[in-house]
Amino acid sequence: MSQISRRKFLTTTTTGLAGGFFLGTAPLRPLLRSSLDKLDIGIVGCANRAAANIGGVAGENIVALCDVDENYLGQAGERFPKATRYADFRDMIGREKLDAVVVSTADHTHAPATLLALAHGADVYCEKPLTHTVHEARQVAKLARQQKAVTQMGTQIHAGANYRRVVELIQGGVLGQVHQAYSWVGKAWGGGERPTEVQPVPAHFHHDLWLGPAPARPYHDLYHPAQWRRFWDFGGGTLGDMGCHHLDLPFWALALRHPVAVEADGPAVHAETAPPQMHARWQFPQRITPDGRSLDAVDLHWSDGGMRPPQFLDPDLAMPQWGDGTLFVGEKGMLLCDYGRHVLLPADKWEGFEAPAPTIPNSIGHYQEWLQAIRERGKTTCNFGYSGALTETVLLGNVAYRAGEAFDWDAGNLKASSERAQRFIRREYRKDWVL
Repeated sequence: MSQISRRKFLTTTTTGLAGGFFLGTAPLRPLLRSSLDKLDIGIVGCANRAAANIGGVAGENIVALCDVDENYLGQAGERFPKATRYADFRDMIGREKLDAVVVSTADHTHAPATLLALAHGADVYCEKPLTHTVHEARQVAKLARQQKAVTQMGTQIHAGANYRRVVELIQGGVLGQVHQAYSWVGKAWGGGERPTEVQPVPAHFHHDLWLGPAPARPYHDLYHPAQWRRFWDFGGGTLGDMGCHHLDLPFWALALRHPVAVEADGPAVHAETAPPQMHARWQFPQRITPDGRSLDAVDLHWSDGGMRPPQFLDPDLAMPQWGDGTLFVGEKGMLLCDYGRHVLLPADKWEGFEAPAPTIPNSIGHYQEWLQAIRERGKTTCNFGYSGALTETVLLGNVAYRAGEAFDWDAGNLKASSERAQRFIRREYRKDWVL
């Protein structure tokens, strides 16, 4: 297995670290590409969640691979032996001529890698959540729009047929006006303390590059490859991990965009780690859909760590005891759904109901949507315009929790009515990392 040598690593990263990374001028894009032409794709992040993303684009030309873990990099390199290997995505994106880039790093480096790829004229696929902060999400969506890039966020379940059937029912008015929607998961990425033990950095791991724009801290094997999700410096807890998957459904079905007020509650706020359990609520205003439908204001709820909506406590409702899911509460009844199922409630009221004929075409596949849109210069269903606003909403729930108070939200100006909340809308980057 060929790996990057320490000397080569130092040589290839010096330029990037010395000057930070800067947004350059994008090359001209081809208007259309033949379906027979393979795209030249660069990969940022090579293992764990990245493995599925690589699988989704493996039929293209994987010309460059990047990972701060040389073991992961070497394993991916065995699969794609012709691909050039990098430890620093700034070098890869700056040196390679790439049609597209797939970003599957920890949350805190999503925005730096994505912005740099967009600035160099690449189309981008980025895992959820799109960014680590609200401000980053707005900047990513803005640059993607300016660059006319074809983009897709990694909310893979969005391509499933079940989500489409749920959206058709909600938008078809089966429940009437929906005033409440709830999403929940049992998972709990939270709790714990910052390690105090100082460990040596393994020879195969580039800890400083993994930290990226986050504040410096000593290496500890707790963070990599997964437990970083618990820590505010790197992730967003359970809401940051799963919010974009589950809240995507009400966001789509109810034509949501930006909330006007946010609140959250849970255990006492910890400066280092996310809570093991929390609840968040977003208030969305009245809105007019693109097809002219008028929708009432709606409250959107999130809970994790085992909490469920209050309807599950009502014995008269006889709620199906499913696991993670979403519940729409409308004037005419309720709709309970998860990734693969949906049912109208109460069951006796909807006995004999026949769903209308499908109106939303089934997806050709989450990754194929993106690849086809690149070739045709089209648009995906989870483009950064849509997923940027979804990510902002998700992250605002964490902002409210960390601030310890509710706030009104001025989305146009990225301004919270709470000074404490405003501190969490953006973050300062470490030296040599700029936004």
